[in-house]
Amino acid sequence: MEASTQFFTAFEKEPIAQLIPKSLSLMLDQTPHPLCELAAADLQHYLLTQQDFKHNFGLSANDQSAIVGKMFGVLVVQTKDGQIGYLAAFSGKLAGRNQHHKFVPPVFDLLEENSFLHAGMQELTVMTDNIKALEQLKPEDLNQIKLFKASRKTHSITLQKQIFDQYHFLNQSGEEKGLQELFSLAGYQNPPAGAGECAAPKLLQHAFKNGMKPLALAEFWWGLSPKSAHWKHSEFYPCCKEKCEPILAHMLNGTDLHYQ
Repeated sequence: MEASTQFFTAFEKEPIAQLIPKSLSLMLDQTPHPLCELAAADLQHYLLTQQDFKHNFGLSANDQSAIVGKMFGVLVVQTKDGQIGYLAAFSGKLAGRNQHHKFVPPVFDLLEENSFLHAGMQELTVMTDNIKALEQLKPEDLNQIKLFKASRKTHSITLQKQIFDQYHFLNQSGEEKGLQELFSLAGYQNPPAGAGECAAPKLLQHAFKNGMKPLALAEFWWGLSPKSAHWKHSEFYPCCKEKCEPILAHMLNGTDLHYQ
């Protein structure tokens, strides 16, 4: 299988011509394009039956591990050779990993072995342990603890900036922009944590890198949500504004759009 089609799932039956949108279809509310419904149904069947990973979505009473519902996305695309099918992605990590064979890879893999993040987090852990040890001694002079905490904060900010610097996003024209630039242009002081890790940017990035034409995009929540009553199992939602809007404004620049 070619790398460009490794994560591509063709529809079992070629969609009728009238269903194939001439411009990229995005969700305005909770109504996906019919082809996204087909893609989502296929992906949801996979999630119900797969044996590739273990993740507690809260749908089985037998699993006592922590419940983590997850946002998934499907992007209906046309390949270079004219095939119609879909790409799939998840937001954040799934089963503690960034990469699974059914899903497009992240824009940048934070969990890559021997990455700067691993070393940076280890250093933060050492700093925290040193501060805790000093605090247990209850020294009369607190200046050293303050200095250590300031050093830890500086290191944490530097590490976060280094993470943001790894994320660069393409659009249909092949123009690439970095995460910090995109959020700065949108009036943010800094990108929010997790920016660039949502399903939609992953899907569009893979499509643009591999010469696929995006046709329709939708996201749905899978599993229970222990944190918010807003997310309902198997329901569709438009792309989030806080983490995705500045990114998608760039990635969809120059792309003909219509809203479902």
